[in-house]
Amino acid sequence: MSTSDSSHKPPEKVVNIAAYKFTPLTNLVERREPLRSLCRELELKGTILLSPEGINVFVAGRRAAIETLLETLEQDAEIGPLAVKKSLSDYQPFNRMLVRLKKEIIAFGIDPGNAPSQKISPQVLKQWLDEGRPCTLLDVRNQYEVRLGTFKSAVTLPINHFRNFPEIAHELSADYKEQPVVMFCTGGIRCEKAGPFLEREGFEEVYQLEGGILKYFEECGQDHFEGECFVFDKRTAVDASLQETTTTLCYACQNPLTAEEQTSPRYVPGESCPYCYEEAAATD
Repeated sequence: MSTSDSSHKPPEKVVNIAAYKFTPLTNLVERREPLRSLCRELELKGTILLSPEGINVFVAGRRAAIETLLETLEQDAEIGPLAVKKSLSDYQPFNRMLVRLKKEIIAFGIDPGNAPSQKISPQVLKQWLDEGRPCTLLDVRNQYEVRLGTFKSAVTLPINHFRNFPEIAHELSADYKEQPVVMFCTGGIRCEKAGPFLEREGFEEVYQLEGGILKYFEECGQDHFEGECFVFDKRTAVDASLQETTTTLCYACQNPLTAEEQTSPRYVPGESCPYCYEEAAATD
């Protein structure tokens, strides 16, 4: 039998995409069902958020199906071209397909469409870091995400939920206002809101990492970054080559657990982990 027989072909990889765009969208209710029907027809899974301020997409499926979805979205006159981050996995990392309507893509009370912060590409940021150019790297993600990895020398904040960013950002040193601040998050969307907020607070030179950590991994790999990146699907985390790591999620408290943390006697899959015990002790 020929070795080129289809039975010898490896299983097709699942394509994972993340994309967002701040752009005025109308007729959200009318958009929802056709989009949901298309995704189901294409056997895609994930979440698409629609709001008056724009669209946010986390979806996975067969490559051809993903391309069809993107073509459909980009042909919409109110959406247009999307900056898409892609990675591959061996399995479908989402359980179902949701198309949801929200007041804001990211609840924050700021519309970045009016005055977005300037962006810095992964390649330019890497060049800055290679050269040792003075700047403040500001991680705007939650603490449980930061634990898995961040840029070397990054400033991190005690954030448990992004809605807490404004009150915590007030505590940043005034010294940071006088030199370039480069913010970053997973895919860039939280920085779209955090950037204008910092500018309003008097920070003179604010940049956001275009495409976030995922795009930086795609273009620059591990350089200047330590650890891995938390992702909001069943993969839990990816490394600098955008491959799933051994990190898993505690389904009791929703904290990510590294391979080392999974060796703890307090880790019982589906029941408890070291962080469950810490949280219980803190409430005693």
